[in-house]
Amino acid sequence: MTQQLFSLAGKKALVTGASRGIGQVIAVAFAEAGADVALVARGADGLAATAKEVRDLGRLAVDIPADLTGQETAATVVTEAIDRLGHLDVVVNNAGGSSFMVPFLDLRLSGWEKVLRLNLDATMRICQAAGAHMTARGGGSVINIASVAGLAAAPFLAPYGAAKAAVVSLTKTLASEWGRTGVRVNALCPGWTATELNRVLWDSPDGGQATIASVPLGRWAKPEEMAGPAIFLASEASSFMTGQVLVIDGGQTATA
Repeated sequence: MTQQLFSLAGKKALVTGASRGIGQVIAVAFAEAGADVALVARGADGLAATAKEVRDLGRLAVDIPADLTGQETAATVVTEAIDRLGHLDVVVNNAGGSSFMVPFLDLRLSGWEKVLRLNLDATMRICQAAGAHMTARGGGSVINIASVAGLAAAPFLAPYGAAKAAVVSLTKTLASEWGRTGVRVNALCPGWTATELNRVLWDSPDGGQATIASVPLGRWAKPEEMAGPAIFLASEASSFMTGQVLVIDGGQTATA
């Protein structure tokens, strides 16, 4: 009974930002749980590596190289995923990140817009394109990857924090609008996680200890530690859960 609750056997999933880090881990975990997966990312090499891992597990992998910051890209990506998988049961909006840290007064408008296009606009567009399909089918799970940066102050990461806070709000709104169609929408909020994107922080002389000084568990999360929560949100184990924020941060926000 317990294993069946967490099974994704027969499910069709779309995961953005699937070429590395948390997105790659989630995509492979979904395949291990029985899902076929459409993989989206800008990096073709990383995408191919993830697709190979999925196929090695005996599942179908559809790799779709794409830059989701383009206005029309999301609709094209979702259409291709549906055409090649047949339908979508699960959507994970993981594409995101920020390549810079800067004091707010030194922030350029172009930097603000760039971060919001990737972290908020891309998520919104995928939700809109996939949501039309999923609500018409009468079910499914959308998982928006937000961040603890969207739940509290994010010094030197103002555009990233603002974008992720907006993702949390969008998650709750869509959960309310789509609930009666059977589509669930939840957010997963990782804390400091040791991905390649922030290697400069955790691979420092002090091992990134200064960054995680306020984390009660006293360490960085591993990307693999996001797999279980993502499977929970995608599966029947969370069937009566929608509009919620699942925080995986080692206790960081508990002490804020």
